[in-house]
Amino acid sequence: MTKLPTLTTTTNLLQQSISFTSTSLQYQNADEYSDIANAHVQKSSQKLLPLVISPEGTKLKDLLVEKISEFREIKERDQTTHSKRRRPSSQGPQKIDFYSVSTDLGNKADEIVELCNKIASYNPTVEPTKFVGDKELGESAPLQGAWRSLFTTAADANFPQKGDQKAPKVQNVVNAKGGTITNIVEFASKQDGTEPVLKKLDVVIKAKPTSSNRVELQFKYAKALLTKLLWFNFSWTLYIPVPPPFIVRSIVFVSRLFKFGKKGAKRVPNGYFDILYLDNDLRIHKTGEDNYFVQARESWDKIKPLLQ
Repeated sequence: MTKLPTLTTTTNLLQQSISFTSTSLQYQNADEYSDIANAHVQKSSQKLLPLVISPEGTKLKDLLVEKISEFREIKERDQTTHSKRRRPSSQGPQKIDFYSVSTDLGNKADEIVELCNKIASYNPTVEPTKFVGDKELGESAPLQGAWRSLFTTAADANFPQKGDQKAPKVQNVVNAKGGTITNIVEFASKQDGTEPVLKKLDVVIKAKPTSSNRVELQFKYAKALLTKLLWFNFSWTLYIPVPPPFIVRSIVFVSRLFKFGKKGAKRVPNGYFDILYLDNDLRIHKTGEDNYFVQARESWDKIKPLLQ
């Protein structure tokens, strides 16, 4: 059984700060400075060119957003519970069986997946993983920044609306310079203003490109913002190293930690995802578990209705 951090330990972790030390280079002569400057210019010239999206690709993007909107309408109409999905195993996340909710929802999910595969043929980004892990040019990486989740087939990444509590805000933030990806889930308060016990969950993942379109993932740790300590209203942060097999559902996040370290437990290999489509607005990728993710920038006007 894994021993959970005490409040004192958690407080100490929260009080820790990272200091950045800047160093200055001293050049012995002008030639040395010129060589370094030229090298920097050459590397900077590798920055990405503006993307050219075909008319057909643009039509498919718009159609995809339309299908996702229809999917959500059917889901709200037909869904009464998420308990009928395939149970995640110790080998990693599983797909949601949308047909267990309704035939209409299953058919619409299939249409979205089919569109994801079709739009991949119009991907305008030649090297989607470019500059990921590059400490100098990471901010120019195509994947850099925050991406809001619009649709996924993964069971562990779907968080339904419960009662009078809105569905959580789910986003994926890429820090290309640091070589990390953070999955962020922000749980909404109830209509009466009552905060959920688990208010926010950050799962930090190390990201390493292994090809022009594949990123290998290694889970580092999770940080949970809680609003209660025992029976008291008290905001505190729980910082826990997370083994990949047990990141299945955030709502059972703490309970799964007690299973870590049991004799005979299997170690799950690092995950990965392949980028099918990427431009300045839209990102589609498929994981090693064959799950699809559709994500977008909040600045994309087409998805504004989906974010309300």
